[in-house]
Amino acid sequence: MPEFSGRSVRRSWAHQIPLLLWLVVLWMLLWGSFSWLNLVTGAIIAVLVTRVFYLPPVLLSGRFNLRWALVFSAHFVYDLIKGSIIVAWTAIRPGAVPRSSVIAVPLRTRSDLIMTLTTIAISLVPGSLVVETDRVRSLLYVHALATDDEAAVEQARQIVLTVEARIIRAMGSKDDLKRLVENRRAA
Repeated sequence: MPEFSGRSVRRSWAHQIPLLLWLVVLWMLLWGSFSWLNLVTGAIIAVLVTRVFYLPPVLLSGRFNLRWALVFSAHFVYDLIKGSIIVAWTAIRPGAVPRSSVIAVPLRTRSDLIMTLTTIAISLVPGSLVVETDRVRSLLYVHALATDDEAAVEQARQIVLTVEARIIRAMGSKDDLKRLVENRRAA
C-alpha cells in the first residue's frame, strides 16, 4: 500500500480549489440567490462531490492572457452569429441539401482542459458538432455542414485549429504555446 505524505495531500487540495470554487458558484447559480446558507451548503456539496466521485485532476497552466481571452470571446460571439445565419439560410433556401462530413482534426495540445474547451466552443457554434474525441491521440471528430468539396473540408479543419490556437494563447501552457509556434513555422 503506498504511503502518502502530508505534503502530497495538501498539494492535491490546492489543485482542487478552483474546482471547489466553481462548484460552489454553480450551486449558488442553480439556486438563483447568493446567501450565506447557499454558500455553506454549496461548499459542503462541493467537498462531498469531489471526495465521493472520482474526478481526474484538472491541471491548470498557471497563465492567463486577458488580451487573447478577449480576442477569443469576440471571435466566438462573431462565429455564433455567423453560424446561426448560415444554418438558418441553409434550412430555408431552395435547392439541394448541402453535404456534410465528419472530419478528424488532430489538435496540437495535450491538455485535457484545452481539448475540452475547444470541444465546447466548436459544438456551441451552429453548423458544427464534435461527435467523438480521442483523448490519447488528441483528436476531435467534427461533424461539419456544407462540406461539398475538399476545400470546404480543409476550411472546417482550419476553423477548429484556429479556435484551439486562440484558447491556447489565452490560457494554454508554455509547452502548448511552443507546439503552436513550431506547427505554424512548419506549415
